[in-house]
Amino acid sequence: MPTEILMPALSPTMEEGTLAKWLVKEGDEVKSGDIIAEIETDKATMEFEAVDEGKMGKILVPEGTAGVKVNTAIAVLLEEGETADDIGAPAAPKSEAKADTPKAEAAPSPAATAPAPAAAKSAEGGRIFASPLARRIAAEKGIDLAAVNGSGPHGRIVKADIEGAKPGAAKPAAAADTPKATPAPAAASAPTGPSAETILKMYADRETEEVALDGMRRTIAARLSEAKQTIPHFYLRRSAKLDELMKFRAMLNKQLESRGVKLSVNDFIIKACALALQEVPDANAVWAGDRILKLKPSDVAVAVAIEGGLFTPVLKDAQQKTLSALSAEMKDLAKRAKTKKLAPHEYQGGSFAISNLGMFGIENFDAVINPPHGAILAVGAGIQTPVVENGEVVIRNVMSMTLSVDHRVIDGALGAQLLEAIVRHLESPMGMLA
Repeated sequence: MPTEILMPALSPTMEEGTLAKWLVKEGDEVKSGDIIAEIETDKATMEFEAVDEGKMGKILVPEGTAGVKVNTAIAVLLEEGETADDIGAPAAPKSEAKADTPKAEAAPSPAATAPAPAAAKSAEGGRIFASPLARRIAAEKGIDLAAVNGSGPHGRIVKADIEGAKPGAAKPAAAADTPKATPAPAAASAPTGPSAETILKMYADRETEEVALDGMRRTIAARLSEAKQTIPHFYLRRSAKLDELMKFRAMLNKQLESRGVKLSVNDFIIKACALALQEVPDANAVWAGDRILKLKPSDVAVAVAIEGGLFTPVLKDAQQKTLSALSAEMKDLAKRAKTKKLAPHEYQGGSFAISNLGMFGIENFDAVINPPHGAILAVGAGIQTPVVENGEVVIRNVMSMTLSVDHRVIDGALGAQLLEAIVRHLESPMGMLA
């Protein structure tokens, strides 16, 4: 029977995306693993692979379409011997959907009134959803589809499920059958300010330009609203003298010049934070709803400004990497961030973030924590500043920093220890090579 190709969830938080480009056309033969489309999420453009084989019978969502909900039918795949006349109006299986979850409606097809072929039934009488390729392999191997749990959309059985199954194997208990913990009562919603209608009326007599929100800006708005409404921020401020670091950086860059490596001040800040998180392990943590999750490695996120928003790519195991390795990785992540070519695993995770606006001349600021991180370091510009040392006034290159801390995860004294360790490494940079 014809098989729906559904809009995939390419990241844990993806709810909708843009079908940027089709790489196949109607009538093309498709094999499992073929890249058939490019999908834009709020943060990246990713390739979408087919999980079944067959012929592209109909493209339901044209390329360039924005706001396509996850699990919406975007195309129909035909198996051998089927034609476009066999395409019906496929619906999401009721047995796989939650009763309180609205179903995404598939785009109508010309043959919407055509009756769908009869489907296989389980021992309990429920319909079994499986791809044509999975049905064919199951028949060849003598595998009962009723004994297989599907990993495809809506629990549909796909090729990989059959390849891992054994003839006569008993069906394991489905995850959906596991009792779920009752969620805590939701807190009263916070005020959201004037409505859009009220604001439009307010400025009705002024010349304005409306800018539509894209996926990235919507996500930023939602996450930062969540952060300020749910995270009890507090702020710790310190300054670091960068004179030794600047001398050390100049010496290293001269030695690394032949290798094409040029270290930035930000590279040293990343390394200093990574080492500090190892020295103050209780601060290397995230808020996990009803518990604190401590990380062993130092996975440090760094904010990268791009047109229309920002990314926070994560440098994993940063404490183990050399300054030159961190520099090369950061340059690569930043370059791909600007073209939205990062995969979700490259900008999700981490326990700690750095936001550096010093290159824009900002002397100091307070950054908003990126959930579920426990803290974020806001870094300002290095400024020539009079400093009293040993009773004398001298000029030093001083950089201001503010540590925004989630009080649910890190208390004041612990945050102070973390910031002190960061400052110590920045003011004694040779120790970062140990």
